[in-house]
Amino acid sequence: MNISEGNIEGFRVKFIHMNNLIIGVTTNIGPRILYLAHKENPNINLFGVVPDFGIDTPEGKWRIFGGHRLWVSPEAMPRSYSLDNKPVKIKIVDRKVIIEGNPEPQNSIKKRILIRPSSDSNSIEVVHEIENIGRWPIKFACWAISVMRKNGFAILPIKANPVDERGLLPDRVIVLWPYTSINDARLILGTNYVFVRQDPNIKKPVKIGVKAHPPYVAYWVKGYLFVKQISVEKDAEYPDFQSNIEVYTNDLFLELETLGPLREIAPGEVNRHREIWKVVNVGELRPLEEDIAKIEHTIQ
Repeated sequence: MNISEGNIEGFRVKFIHMNNLIIGVTTNIGPRILYLAHKENPNINLFGVVPDFGIDTPEGKWRIFGGHRLWVSPEAMPRSYSLDNKPVKIKIVDRKVIIEGNPEPQNSIKKRILIRPSSDSNSIEVVHEIENIGRWPIKFACWAISVMRKNGFAILPIKANPVDERGLLPDRVIVLWPYTSINDARLILGTNYVFVRQDPNIKKPVKIGVKAHPPYVAYWVKGYLFVKQISVEKDAEYPDFQSNIEVYTNDLFLELETLGPLREIAPGEVNRHREIWKVVNVGELRPLEEDIAKIEHTIQ
C-alpha cells in the first residue's frame, strides 16, 4: 500500500494506492474521500469536488465539499446537515484505512469509515459505521453518498424479481421526490434499468430511488464505470418507501447513494453498512439497455 500526500482544491489529502485503485482521504474535514481513480489513469478523479456549494442551517453554512460522505437516513433538517468541517483522524492499520469523524452530540452519533482491499484487483471494500453515543436507543439507517464528476450518467438496475409464482404481485419500487418531474429529460426509464444523466446545463434538481435488483448502482464517465455493490437484508425495513439505491443530480454534480436497513441502535452500539467499490475501464458507453447488457459481466 503506497501512501503520498497532496492537495485538492485547498484540502490536504492522503493518497492511498489500494489494489488497482487510488483513493484520496482529506484530513481537513469529514469523514470524506475526495478522490477516486484507477491507477492506469490517475489524472481522472471520478469524484466531483464542489467546495462552494452549500445550504444554510441553524448551525451555520453546511458545505457539500464533494467526494464520498456518510449520512444518517431518513433525511431531516438540521440533523442530516450537521457541520463536518473540522479536521478528522486517519489511521492506517494492517492495510486498513480508518477515518474517525468527530462526535455529533446534538445527534447522539459518531461516524467512521473503514477502507480495505477486496479480493478483486479492481475493487475495495468500504465499511460505514455510525455509533450511538447517546443515552437511549435511536433508529436510523446508514446512508453512503458519493458525489460524482459532471457529464456522466448513473445506472440503477430494476430487473424483474417476482415474489409469487404467477406474477400477480408487484415486485419493483420506484420513488420520486416532490421536486422531481417524471418527464425530466435526464431520466431514462427502461425495462431493466433507470438511467439518470448529469447535465451541467440543467439547474433544476431531480432525485429518484429504487429497490434495486441486482443490488448495485453505477456511474459512467470518461470511459470508466464506477460500481457500488451492496448486500440486501430480506424483509428488513428500509427508508424512503424501501429504497436501497437513490440518485440525485443538478447542474453541478450527481450523487450515487446507497442505504442500509433502518435499525434501532442501543447506546454504545454501531450501525454498519458495507459497499464494494469497483472501477473498470469500459470505454464509450451510452445510457441504453443494449450497451449495459454488453458490459454487465464486469459489474457482477
